[in-house]
Amino acid sequence: MTLKRTLIESIAIYANRRMALMLVLGFASGIPLSLCSTTLTAWMVTEGIDIRTIGLYSLVGLPYALKFLWSPLMDRFVPPFLGRRRGWMLIAQLALIVAITALGFSNPVSRPVTVAFLAVGLAFFSASQDIVLDAYRTELLAPAERGAGAGVWIMGYRLAILISGALALILSDHLSWKAVYIIMGAVMAVGCIATLLAPEPLTDPSPGRRVEPPRNLEEAVILPFIDFFRRPGAVEILFFIVLYKIGDVAAAQMTTPYILQHIGFSRTELGTIYKGFGMAATIVGGLVGGGLMARWSLKRSLVVFGLLQAVSTLTFVLLEYTGRQLWALSVVIGTENFTGGMGTAAYTALLMALCNKNFTATQYALLSSFMAVTRYVTGAPTGYLVSAAGWPLFFVVCTAAALPGLLLILTYERWGAAPRTEGE
Repeated sequence: MTLKRTLIESIAIYANRRMALMLVLGFASGIPLSLCSTTLTAWMVTEGIDIRTIGLYSLVGLPYALKFLWSPLMDRFVPPFLGRRRGWMLIAQLALIVAITALGFSNPVSRPVTVAFLAVGLAFFSASQDIVLDAYRTELLAPAERGAGAGVWIMGYRLAILISGALALILSDHLSWKAVYIIMGAVMAVGCIATLLAPEPLTDPSPGRRVEPPRNLEEAVILPFIDFFRRPGAVEILFFIVLYKIGDVAAAQMTTPYILQHIGFSRTELGTIYKGFGMAATIVGGLVGGGLMARWSLKRSLVVFGLLQAVSTLTFVLLEYTGRQLWALSVVIGTENFTGGMGTAAYTALLMALCNKNFTATQYALLSSFMAVTRYVTGAPTGYLVSAAGWPLFFVVCTAAALPGLLLILTYERWGAAPRTEGE
């Protein structure tokens, strides 16, 4: 009876308007990413741009890592329409439509500097949209909804990457790149519609009071940091954020060469299973994890999902014994992405729970920047580790790398007022 009740309540959490809103806004968040990275790279390759120039274009993504620098402005200033969060959401989305469309009217061969400028602008407005969307999600969702909201957000985000990545490339075989980018700009309008229909979060659900923006820019810049570092366990929290997914991220850096070069799967098999089936598994994992979090405490979710996420890395060793078998690749990729989706749902819920709602944009941007450290730094030594240790031991090391982050959960009760997703 308890299991049946848990299942019903886990599913019921998705049956409200806020979850539908999370889906659409997550979609809006994901659309710009590929358009200033992989899709733009594909455009330059088809135009015969020099590989060294293409490599330099990877720098256009820097605004995603530096977004905490201007996030205080989005906490401090309130647009004259729609409120502090929805106003900035609409501004960022309209700017994205203009930037995406303008990029389509440029050409990386004849106007490389213009394309670079527009791509940086696209990344800047995309990062700005992420700042305010993260803040909006954190303020709108009740604690018990954060896990489910994160799961739905992951689904919308992944679907958007499929549209602006895979679908855009398919369209480019039949249409001009100009037409592709104009279409993607039109797709971005979905976010504007959702923003206009969405409610503005006006109150902090816990004390039931109105959340006021910082009174001046000094407060907006300084107080979020003082507020965070004054809480007990602030240092442990930051280490946890960096370490929780470090093993998962390290393994992901080497997954493609392992599957293609070492095991010998074809690019078609990699694309179908790893990119297609894997994306579906991530979405389902995020939804299942979010549903379970409606009943579980945040601490329990972090522990269980973190352990599953760590152990799933070991499943890659199965391919050492099966060789080039599609069923084995499906099991490995499905397991790894499913548990990764669960871990991401809990991870995102934690970031939301840690934010003071007076400075949500700044604190969430700061915490997510620490999270990005794992992604950008961890991958560098992985190739050397594989060369020195071999593939099986590499995946064992990646699994072991997750343990320090999990051990830090032992200090969970020290993390200020311990974050919660429901009444523990």
